[in-house]
Amino acid sequence: MKRSDKSDRKTRHSLRYYVSCYFVILTVIIIVLLWVFQYFFLARYYRSARIRAISNVGNILVESYRQGEIEAGMKRAAFDNGMCIVVTDSKGSLISGENNLGSFSYFMQDMFKTTGYYMHQLREELNSSGKEELTKIKKNDSLKSEEIIYCRSFTDGSTVLYLYIEASVEPVDSTVSIIREQLVYITIIIAELAFIITLFISKRLSDPIVNLTSKAKKFADGDFDVKFEEGGYKEITELSQVLDKAEDEIGKVNKLRTDLIANISHDLRTPLTMVKAYAEMIRDLSGDDPVKRGEHIGIIIDEADRLSNLVNNILELSKLESGNMELHWQEFSVHDKIHDILTRYTLLIEEQGYDIAFEPDEDRTVCADPDKLDQVIYNFINNAINYSGEQKRIRIRQINREECTRIEVEDNGKGISKELLPKVFDRYYRGEKVKRDIVGTGLGLSICKEILKRHSFAFGVQSEEGKGSTFWFEIPVTKSKTDKPNSGKNKE
Repeated sequence: MKRSDKSDRKTRHSLRYYVSCYFVILTVIIIVLLWVFQYFFLARYYRSARIRAISNVGNILVESYRQGEIEAGMKRAAFDNGMCIVVTDSKGSLISGENNLGSFSYFMQDMFKTTGYYMHQLREELNSSGKEELTKIKKNDSLKSEEIIYCRSFTDGSTVLYLYIEASVEPVDSTVSIIREQLVYITIIIAELAFIITLFISKRLSDPIVNLTSKAKKFADGDFDVKFEEGGYKEITELSQVLDKAEDEIGKVNKLRTDLIANISHDLRTPLTMVKAYAEMIRDLSGDDPVKRGEHIGIIIDEADRLSNLVNNILELSKLESGNMELHWQEFSVHDKIHDILTRYTLLIEEQGYDIAFEPDEDRTVCADPDKLDQVIYNFINNAINYSGEQKRIRIRQINREECTRIEVEDNGKGISKELLPKVFDRYYRGEKVKRDIVGTGLGLSICKEILKRHSFAFGVQSEEGKGSTFWFEIPVTKSKTDKPNSGKNKE
């Protein structure tokens, strides 16, 4: 294992190292291509380019002849390209000519020494080939170099004419040696520039990453105040933004974890203390008194139930958030569901004077998980009871709309400030000054949020300080239980 770790360290290098290597490789490839092209392909490429240029000159001269401007065209072409240009008729009689090669011109020697015998051979070869033009490479003994011989036939009305062009293949070896000498200097310059550019770019690329890595290490060590600076290039900026967002979220999770432990500890400590205290009272004081013993055991049972509810709520919320809770979709009546829930509060209404009433709209059949929706409405009503104020007035409303059925639970308590409104559905959110004998575990609204999110139902809260709060959710109208809503949004 240790040997493997050491080998991994040896093979890992910095970004600057890899960028430098890649640039060096790229530079070497460019220089090698330049030299290979120079030594192996330059002459061949120059020859093919020269042949194409002569063919283009031939096309231009043919058009010039037809337009009556052949003399000016031949002079310019011969001067610019170092050519000997001749135009003859089908019998080889000279019609026009321009020589920029001097007495070394092969065509001039052929016309004056051999009466155009070689040009006659070119005409025959062109006519037998069936092509419009013919190009050949011929050794010129006088110039001791190769030349391009070009022959083309064209018509002027009914007359067949022939265009001959003679030009040197290459600008002799002196030009090549000059180009190769320049290539040496170009190679040195490219190598130096590549070295400088490699240093600059590798530093430019690696510095933002090194800086980001340094701050990420501090972040990993628990420093949630570090800020990831944007800069360098687009990817670094996007990564910095992602890390900043991750830092914020992890900071929130860390704070939530701290609050969660503190709240759970508080909620566990109080009932455990009471369980222990009343158990000791039974042991020391009321063990022989059946009435007091019954009261004390009843308190122990109530506190045990409170502990059980807390643990169950934590487990349920964990299942919902992890996505392991399955929904069982069914169709049911809104009126039947709410009336069934309200029967649980009969004793509370009769003994403690709570005014809890349902304000129905026309009954509708909706599709959802009835048990989970039962839990949502139950938690909303319990929350309203906790914060209903002295009047103890709570209203459950059904509002039918074309696209959904809206359920509202309204209390007439002190309301919630705008600053705290976004936190209402967070874990362990609790308002101030609530009676302990009524308040729950602090997880009810978080469970409601997860259930409604799993259903994709829109939900939220409306509140104004001094005027109470209204918690609501909307069940989309569906045709059947297979028509499950999927467009709900949280509108807190």
